[in-house]
Amino acid sequence: MDEKALFVGFWTNESQTTRKVLSRIPEGSTYKPDPKSRTAHDIAWQIVCEEKMLIEAMESGVAEWAPPPLPATMAEVLASYDAQSAGLPERWAALPNERWTGTMDFFGSIRPAAPMAWSFLFDIVHHRGQISTYLRPMGSTVPQIYGPSADEP
Repeated sequence: MDEKALFVGFWTNESQTTRKVLSRIPEGSTYKPDPKSRTAHDIAWQIVCEEKMLIEAMESGVAEWAPPPLPATMAEVLASYDAQSAGLPERWAALPNERWTGTMDFFGSIRPAAPMAWSFLFDIVHHRGQISTYLRPMGSTVPQIYGPSADEP
C-alpha cells in the first residue's frame, strides 16, 4: 500500500469518527471550559472548513482560508459536514500522485503536500478531541473513538 492509499484509509475512518463526535454536540449549547476557549459549535465549523480547505489546496496546489460564516445551528454544521464528507474519500483517491508528492503554496510558504495533508488530519483529530472533552459538561455522551468510552462500553 502506498502512502496516499494509507492516508485515504485513515481519512475515511477518522471522518466517520469525527461525524459521531459532532453529532453529539447539543443544539444551542454555548458551553466552553474557559473564557478563552471556543464553543464546540465553533470548533465543529472549523473542522468542516479545514477539511474543505485541505482537499481544495491539495487539488489546486494553493491553500486559501476563507471560511463562510458560522451556521446558526449544529444541525446545519452537521448537514454541511455530511454533504462535504460524502465525496471526500473519492476526491482523495482521485488526487493525482504528482499533487500528493508535490508541493503546495501554504499562505505564501511552499510546503511538501503530503506532510501538510497528514498534519491537517492530525489537527482535525486534535480539535475533535477538544470537542469530546466538552460533551459530558454539555450534558451529552462521548461515543467510542478509538475504543470504548464510559458512555459506550
